Amino acid sequence: MLPLYNAKEIKYNEPINKLNEVDIMKTIKKVLAIVLAVLTVCFAFTACSGNKSNDSSKTDSEKIVESGKLVVGITEFAPMDYKDENDNWIGFDADFANMVAEKLGVKAEFQIIDWDNKFLELQTGSIDCIWNGMTITDEVKNNSSVTDAYAMNQQVVVAKSEVASKIKSVDDLKNLSFAAENGSAGASAAEDNGLNVTAVATQADALLEVASGSSDACIIDSTMAKAMTGEGTDYSDLKVALVLLDEQYGISFRKNSDMTEKVNEIIAEYKADGTLKKLSEKYGIQLAE
Repeated sequence: MLPLYNAKEIKYNEPINKLNEVDIMKTIKKVLAIVLAVLTVCFAFTACSGNKSNDSSKTDSEKIVESGKLVVGITEFAPMDYKDENDNWIGFDADFANMVAEKLGVKAEFQIIDWDNKFLELQTGSIDCIWNGMTITDEVKNNSSVTDAYAMNQQVVVAKSEVASKIKSVDDLKNLSFAAENGSAGASAAEDNGLNVTAVATQADALLEVASGSSDACIIDSTMAKAMTGEGTDYSDLKVALVLLDEQYGISFRKNSDMTEKVNEIIAEYKADGTLKKLSEKYGIQLAE
């Protein structure tokens, strides 16, 4: 069988070497066209691969400056990140992120994330950093490059007044039901103390669980508890019952990112010139030493 020839045009009583030369030339041209097309595709693929290689050689700070924005992964978490009446993100972390972005010559873009999948979103590049009152833990250090601490925090138990008045120690928590943000330091604290905890999407949801009576108490950051509970707030009947542990906040970037050191330098500068002190007084945040 002769695959390069048109079988219909072959006469059985005609030798192969007498085939129409025109047909042979057409076949050769078709083969050459196919080869050329394959080479073109290969060349294009090689060029694209080269571009990807060049992109991957850029540092995180170079990519951020080139894009003109710093994508900040957050959740709604007063007084760190929340929206004002004009739908703009404000709060200690939001204001701080805006100042750092301006220092870098870019704009901060805030993106709500699933807190339980925060490191996945960071590693896949959908965000540039996690900046949302994030407690510095071994898990954070193992999954990201974290900055120096910039603020202090505590994990606290919040309950209705009648329940809170009966809580004097961790032993008093054993028979209570708790709510905590999934993947948070509060959830870890509940598990570490062997407490009955229900995971919710945000710390605000944890407060709502307690207010509605679905849970006896919740474990949240003291920064939120101070801003969201007690007299003059929407949760005036809730109060801090117990401090479980002291901790510090940091900002997460990707592993080996040059952004960590750059932001550390800005943190140090803003501590030294009083910028962070002024910001902390505005939102009632205790700065890290």
